[in-house]
Amino acid sequence: MAHIAPTTTRSWLAALPGLLIVMLLAQLDMTIVGTAMPRIVGDLGGAEHLAWVVTAYALAVTVVTPLYGKLGDMFGRKRLLLISIVLFLAGSVLSGMAQGMTELIGFRALQGLGAGGLIVGVMATIGELVTPRERGKLQGYFAAVGALAMIGGPLLGGLITDHFGWRWTFYINLPLGILALVIVTATLHLPERAASSHRVDYAGAGLLAVAASAIVLLTTWGGSRYDWTSPTILGLGALGLAALVGFLLVERRAAEPIVPLRLFRHRNFSVSSGIAFLVGFSMFGAITFLPLFMQLAQGASATNSGTLLMPMMLGAMVMSLVSGQIISRTGRYRALPIVGSAAMAAGMYLLSTLNENSAHLTTTLYMVVLGLGMGLLMQITRLLPQNSVEPADMGVASSTPQFFQTIGGSIGVSLFGAIFSSRLQDSLGSAAGSGSGLDPAKIAGLPEAVRAAITHGVTYATHGVFLWAAAVGALAFLLAWGVKHVPLRGSQPATVEQDEPKELAAVAD
Repeated sequence: MAHIAPTTTRSWLAALPGLLIVMLLAQLDMTIVGTAMPRIVGDLGGAEHLAWVVTAYALAVTVVTPLYGKLGDMFGRKRLLLISIVLFLAGSVLSGMAQGMTELIGFRALQGLGAGGLIVGVMATIGELVTPRERGKLQGYFAAVGALAMIGGPLLGGLITDHFGWRWTFYINLPLGILALVIVTATLHLPERAASSHRVDYAGAGLLAVAASAIVLLTTWGGSRYDWTSPTILGLGALGLAALVGFLLVERRAAEPIVPLRLFRHRNFSVSSGIAFLVGFSMFGAITFLPLFMQLAQGASATNSGTLLMPMMLGAMVMSLVSGQIISRTGRYRALPIVGSAAMAAGMYLLSTLNENSAHLTTTLYMVVLGLGMGLLMQITRLLPQNSVEPADMGVASSTPQFFQTIGGSIGVSLFGAIFSSRLQDSLGSAAGSGSGLDPAKIAGLPEAVRAAITHGVTYATHGVFLWAAAVGALAFLLAWGVKHVPLRGSQPATVEQDEPKELAAVAD
């Protein structure tokens, strides 16, 4: 049976700064480019392909995430992590140098191919270095960094674009990435894997890539570029379903499946994967539509709307750190996803009660509630899968919740966008169009009666979005009750043989 690497506190502390920087890079580039988009279009043209700057990156990340997890299990995590950093930096440099929209889209895809291995590589490495009991505290740090990057990305992107130009939203990765590369190379010491032959599950990886691509494209294009009943969207749905069925059939027979289906027999692995999907569904919806509501309904500027999201970020950061300490000190965790999902559902419901006259303090308090819930859930959805598997499957246990969260986010943003557009159309009628042409600067110059109608329409539309998000949070709450307490392995680094048989048997019950 495999062993967890015997490590000292000093050894993983030396590698911790590099791993935190890697996590920051991976999360930051999901959001930092958004505020630079108008400048990018102004310089490169190709406004009709603008969505692909984001979609190409997200699609590449989604497709390769499970592959990195399995390859790390097979060939070693440090090697895959260093390759991921190099790919990410190459994509960043080339994206900053792009001379046309087509080039930028291609280089963003390359950047995404690297980014897909960053989060998985970091979380799997921590899983190999530290036992689950101690891992809670460490993963709280990483969840806090993720929350900081996700909310702070748009604000930082706006500042960089205004003062240095949009190309520096990509070049900023270079000094951080090189520093991370040096630290990880010098300080990360993992045990050498015994030489053995492996069979890469190319068929499973390919089918999963096709299924994920079809789902992401369907949810990205559906209701915006194409009607939901159009041949393109229906074709993507059929392709995704067929690829998914094929993937499940292949994985049942593969010698070394890319995602071992046996892992879903463990209750906590399956439940935490489902919660990760629902968290992504709600979280990305909130981050997308909160700034929209604050700008269009409450009159906040673009920069201020980014700043006003800070309470949610701080709530998530604080609770990620607190929950990590609780887990490490007590070894107890079952209540955390229940409380976290309840807080997320409550926060979404409270946000649905806001209107154009709501005080900023009220908005702030509601966002704090939401952030507290997200902080609890982001922590636990990473720890539970790792505690449910043997060390040989640590990479898959790290990549699976990230994969589900990414897919959930893609679907959530798309469906919430459709709800927003439909309710805005119902409220404003033909004057609203699709809602895509609403511009805060133009709204400010309209007559008072027209402005009032628009702000009311936006409030009505976002009310529906957050009500549905609250319902998703309620589903996560119900699912969280399915978490079973299984003792975390050890408070000191130890071999799996000492703790694992009894606990894995408990998980399988």
